[in-house]
Amino acid sequence: MNGSRYIRQEILDLIGPDGQRRISAASVVLVGCGALGTNIANNLVRSGVGSLRIVDRDVVELDNLQRQVLFHEGHARERTPKAIAAVEQLREINSSVALDAQVCEVTAANVESLLAGFDLVMDGTDNVQTRSLINAVCLKTGTPWIVGGAVGSTGFVMPIIPGRTPCYRCLLAELPAPGTTPTAATAGILNSTTAVVGALQCSLALRLLVGALELGDQALLLDVWDLDFSGVRIPRRPDCPACGH
Repeated sequence: MNGSRYIRQEILDLIGPDGQRRISAASVVLVGCGALGTNIANNLVRSGVGSLRIVDRDVVELDNLQRQVLFHEGHARERTPKAIAAVEQLREINSSVALDAQVCEVTAANVESLLAGFDLVMDGTDNVQTRSLINAVCLKTGTPWIVGGAVGSTGFVMPIIPGRTPCYRCLLAELPAPGTTPTAATAGILNSTTAVVGALQCSLALRLLVGALELGDQALLLDVWDLDFSGVRIPRRPDCPACGH
């Protein structure tokens, strides 16, 4: 069974058998397992990534089920921690992937240990403070990460390769105060928005893991309601508080 599991990827010239071997040898850590995170985790595990750590502090609630694809009503009734519920489902999808659930909040005290030793970091969060912590650690360790965000019908995706692309703080010179930016809880969200953003993050992840990611300085902005996709140049700032020194 395992010999043919990834054949539809392997016959793609974009990946091939060598690319699949790289994917299967890769280790990824996903921070946040809500709407973006469940889509990311689902796609990466089905693609055969070697190992995946999932970090999330929250429990499953009923209103998550509209868009968070790895959870069901039983998880909501039992208020199962999202990381644990996701790993439970993902083991049924692909038992060959090494999975690890970390039920905790990401803080300045633990972020380095949570991300240590992984080849790639995937952003499934919904706040700039946690992304800024991830950005700082990835700059320190040289670890690539792929940021994504979604609210309403709009989203953005951006790969960040320390030393080679703009970083997250090049995008946000000043951090907004906590609770001042719109989120799914305050502005609503389409499940198609998070599905598209998460899928695009995974496409970038696979390209990076197989060595086919052409680096640039653009973020992709999208609106799934208006069917609008556009690239926006994000210049690398020499005075960036994170990567400019």
